[in-house]
Amino acid sequence: MPSPYRRPPRLAAGGVMVAVATALAGPVWADPAPAFEILLRQVGASPKTVEADALRDAAEARVRQARVRPNPTLALDVENAFGSGPFEGFGNAETTLGVTQDLELWGRRGARVDAARAEARTAALRRDLAVIDAAGRLALVYAEAEAAERRFDLAEEALSVTVADARAALTLVEEGREPMVRALQGESEAATARAALDEAGAEREAAFARLTAAAMLPTPVTSIEASLIDQVPPVALVSDSATPVVRVAEAERDAAERRIAVERIQSRPDVSASVGVRRYEAEDATALTLGLSLPLPLFDRNRGNIDAAQAELRAAEARLMGARQAAQADRNAAVARLNASASRVKAADAGVTAAQEAYRLSRIGFDAGRISQLELRVSRAALISSRNAAVDARLARVRAEIDLARLQGRAPFGAVQ
Repeated sequence: MPSPYRRPPRLAAGGVMVAVATALAGPVWADPAPAFEILLRQVGASPKTVEADALRDAAEARVRQARVRPNPTLALDVENAFGSGPFEGFGNAETTLGVTQDLELWGRRGARVDAARAEARTAALRRDLAVIDAAGRLALVYAEAEAAERRFDLAEEALSVTVADARAALTLVEEGREPMVRALQGESEAATARAALDEAGAEREAAFARLTAAAMLPTPVTSIEASLIDQVPPVALVSDSATPVVRVAEAERDAAERRIAVERIQSRPDVSASVGVRRYEAEDATALTLGLSLPLPLFDRNRGNIDAAQAELRAAEARLMGARQAAQADRNAAVARLNASASRVKAADAGVTAAQEAYRLSRIGFDAGRISQLELRVSRAALISSRNAAVDARLARVRAEIDLARLQGRAPFGAVQ
């Protein structure tokens, strides 16, 4: 006998199918993102890299300025003029025109130049590190956008499969082979899959927006054609060479040492020499004037600046020690994570193959009435989970490659720089 409750599930399933058709239609336009290798060539135009370039140029300009000697001082002195008695007027005036030059003794100029060069080397290494970091950020954003697109595609497929299972369950209900609750369960599962598709779509659009901004593309990205997460990273080798972070810390330590030398020289007297011509109006004669001047170091011996520079050196040495201690451990850990992620990808792919076969057999058994809807639901959930796990495994492999590339001083999936 026909059940009066059969028609509402059919209407609900029909409404779900309309929603599925609308979701699967998607946008008819697409603006694919350039391949990661192409975007990597433009990493030098990223804001962080441009900032590091500017700071390096500023440090090099300070080196040029440090080589310049101080300007001489030109002075004109008039004495014994426009007074009273014999000094009335300008007749007995003594006029001196002199030039004073800072001699920069004690190696003052050389120490200043050495300190500026050390700062320039540090700025250059920071620029190299900024390029590596920018490449790593670009790779991560690109991989996350591709993973979000794949999750959206998987959500679309999961919704399609869920609706197909719901329709099959509805057919069995109409034939009287399953109770009405099976149709309602199928409808609930389809609605849940539709919500998951909406969430995946929002994540995909957000990831595309981040990629558009990070890559500084003129038009928004709507798809990714050249895969990055499927690329196999180069063979991971542990090297004994210093990491970029260690090299920057070493340069900072050297620069701190140069600043101590500068401050110590600043504590010595700054000797200036002067030469001039003096005019005696009363005798209608001229004579040369020679002189040396230097400050007496009675109060200011630059002790505070020397102590500050020494403290900065200790801080730089501590940073260097910490960077060296962490470098080898970080590289070993990055290599281990990369190797583990490769094994995880293989296992995930094998899991997807097994889950696909299990779902195929479950669907055949369900259509033949030998498998319950609960078993079909379990096999479908396992298939969806295994496919998402495969995407997560590939994204984890990209992250491990980014970490190792930063420690090796190279771009991800690229050669050592």
